[in-house]
Amino acid sequence: MATQSLPETKRTGTSWLSDWKPEDNTFWEIGGKATAWKTLWVTTYCLLLAFATWFVVSAVLVRLTGIGFKLDKGQLFWLAAMPGLAAGTLRIIHTFLIPIFGTRHTVAISTLLLLVPCIGWAWAIQNPETPFSVLMLLAFLAGLGGGNFSSFMPSTSLFFPKKQLGTALGIQAGIGNFGVSVVQFLTPIVIGIGMVGGTQFFNDPKKNIHDKPLHLQNAFLIWIPLIIIGAIWAWVALRSVPVKATFREQTDIFKEKHTWIMTALYIMTFGSFSGFSASFGLMIKELYGKFPDAPDALKYAFIGPFLGALLRVLFGPICDKIGGAKVTMLSGIGLTVCAVLATRYTAPTSVDQFGGFLWTMLGLFFFSGIGNASTFKQMPMIFPPRQASGVIGWTSAIAAYGPFLFASSIGAILGATGSPTAFFWGVAVFYLFCLVLNWHFYTRPGAEKPC
Repeated sequence: MATQSLPETKRTGTSWLSDWKPEDNTFWEIGGKATAWKTLWVTTYCLLLAFATWFVVSAVLVRLTGIGFKLDKGQLFWLAAMPGLAAGTLRIIHTFLIPIFGTRHTVAISTLLLLVPCIGWAWAIQNPETPFSVLMLLAFLAGLGGGNFSSFMPSTSLFFPKKQLGTALGIQAGIGNFGVSVVQFLTPIVIGIGMVGGTQFFNDPKKNIHDKPLHLQNAFLIWIPLIIIGAIWAWVALRSVPVKATFREQTDIFKEKHTWIMTALYIMTFGSFSGFSASFGLMIKELYGKFPDAPDALKYAFIGPFLGALLRVLFGPICDKIGGAKVTMLSGIGLTVCAVLATRYTAPTSVDQFGGFLWTMLGLFFFSGIGNASTFKQMPMIFPPRQASGVIGWTSAIAAYGPFLFASSIGAILGATGSPTAFFWGVAVFYLFCLVLNWHFYTRPGAEKPC
């Protein structure tokens, strides 16, 4: 039965709890559980906003040339890549923030900073003469949202007992990941509604569309009040677990070989999810947009991220029951097969091949989603709590380079060969390598760290 407060968790000042013992059943039941779940919902709401901010740029790119921006194919893929470059870099910083500044300050302030790219893009996108360099800077700043994951998730890992971490982390990361599909779903709707700012006129001669009024700034403006609410809610409602460590103390995770193995596995899963999320819409446009009756990229771009996020939520409890390593094996096998199958549809000669491309891409999102859940179950089982928190942050940071690596690589290969087929063969080989790692260290009989 939950109570209003706990003697064991009297606040030190206004931010830090004096003690936190989630593995103690009595402590957990008389109030720890209520505090942990409240923290989870606040940070999850803020994480969804962070993902939306991170991927909103990819949702509007397919419309920029139609409203007068003079951008070539390579520049569009670079704009899709830049938020990933920023997110990966910022996640490295976020990895170390929770033991230094605590949950309350980290979540509230990093959420408030999401206003910077939203306001900047809402202003810049209304002028087709905005220099490409300014757009690149704003695309980089959108990565502020991607950085938040590597502090929010480690924070959650400190609040829950190990037996519930698969469920808790699956819920938070999955709902946070929904921000990708939500922004890609809402963008086509809100850009058709007049709110604040000017009107752009969209033209696509291939589809016989001329001077269609759009309000692309709406894709960014709608998030501003929600961000303000999230920052205030976090500041008022959150407190911090008293796990403190200096930056130097936290670097002990880099001496552990399993840190690097789990980094590779999370690149396989979340790197694929985020990378394909950033590139999916542009690939549809570049590969199939040249055909008559071409599919509208914005109508399909949200489906894959939605599927991956949903599977991350659903497989959290499953991983708690059967173990993360087994599910990671399933994820790796599925990703490998789908990547190989996708090569049949990446140099299309007819729009009729789009169905095959769509289904193989959805397969990649499906298996990356379940792998996102399983790898986050593995890490708390392999490492003690404080190290697990750091490893979760670090692996998330490196995997967040997915949008940068995927979009820039796909764009370069597409520009050089006219098809991204070689990219899909490359990731298939990487997936096989990760499968061997997971089997040898975590799954086979007598594995070093069975989990």
